[in-house]
Amino acid sequence: MPLPLSSRIHAPPRGHLWSALGVALAAVGCAPPGPRAASSLVEPMRTSVVVPAPLNLTLSVLRSGDTCGPRLILVHGTPGTAASWADYVLAPPQGLEVMALDRPGFGLSGPAGALPRMADQAAAVRALLPDDGRKVVLLGHSWGGPVVARVAADEPQRIAGLVLVAASLAPELESIHPLQHMGAWAPVRGLLPRSLRNANTELMALKPELQALAPDLRRITAPVVIVHGTEDDLVPVANVPYAQARLTGARCVKTMLLPGRNHFLPWNSQAELRDAVRMALDAAC
Repeated sequence: MPLPLSSRIHAPPRGHLWSALGVALAAVGCAPPGPRAASSLVEPMRTSVVVPAPLNLTLSVLRSGDTCGPRLILVHGTPGTAASWADYVLAPPQGLEVMALDRPGFGLSGPAGALPRMADQAAAVRALLPDDGRKVVLLGHSWGGPVVARVAADEPQRIAGLVLVAASLAPELESIHPLQHMGAWAPVRGLLPRSLRNANTELMALKPELQALAPDLRRITAPVVIVHGTEDDLVPVANVPYAQARLTGARCVKTMLLPGRNHFLPWNSQAELRDAVRMALDAAC
C-alpha cells in the first residue's frame, strides 16, 4: 500500500513530520521491536572502548560471558543500539564472551552524525577484536550484516565464524523511499531525532556501499551461516542466493531459511540464532 505524501512539505506540523518519516523508515527496516528483557538490566554491563585514528571516537559496548572463551560480537542494524541484544547479553551462549556495541552514530557511541561508509563501521568493529588469539564470531543483523562481512573480508585470518542475519547484501535489491529524500532535506533533517537522522543517511548510502563490497565477499574464508526469514518484507530473501553465489572463498556456507519468519529474527528466532552461532564455530564445518 503506498504511503500518503503531503501536497506541501514546507510547513508540516512537527509531530506529523516525525510520524510520516517514522512510517517511511519503518518501511525500509528502521523500526524493529525490542528484546524481551528490559534494556535497563544490561546497563551495569556497559563499558567504553576508544577507537584510534582515523575514527577517533569512543564506542559504548555491552560485555558479558566467559572472558576466556571465543568472543561473539553482535552488530545491530539501523538505527538500533547495543541494548537491542539485551537477551543475548544477559544470557550469553555457554562458554562464549559476548560484546554488543552501539555502532558509530547510535546509542551512546560517537560521533553525533552518521558514518555511512562500511569501512568506518568495520573499523569500529575491528577495535573489538581480541588480541590474545581467541576465536571470534561476528553476527550482524540487517544493515549490520554487510558491516561484519566487510570485517571478515578485511581480516580473514582473525575471524573464526560469520553469521549473517536478515542481511542486506544485494545492491540491486536496494531502493530509496521518496520520504527519505524529504528526511535528507536540511530543514527537515534538523527536526529529526539523531537515530532516525543517522539511519536515513545510512540507508540512502547503502546501495553504493554494497556495490563496493561485492567483489570482496570472495575474500571471506571463515565458515558462514546465513539466517533469513522467508516472509522478510524489509530485506528480501533474494539476498540469500546473492550471498551464496559470492561467498566462494568461505570454508563452508550453511543456510537456515526460517519459514514464515519476518525481518526481526534477533527477537522472534533466538533459538535459531544461538544454533547459528554454534554452527559457525563448528570446526568440522
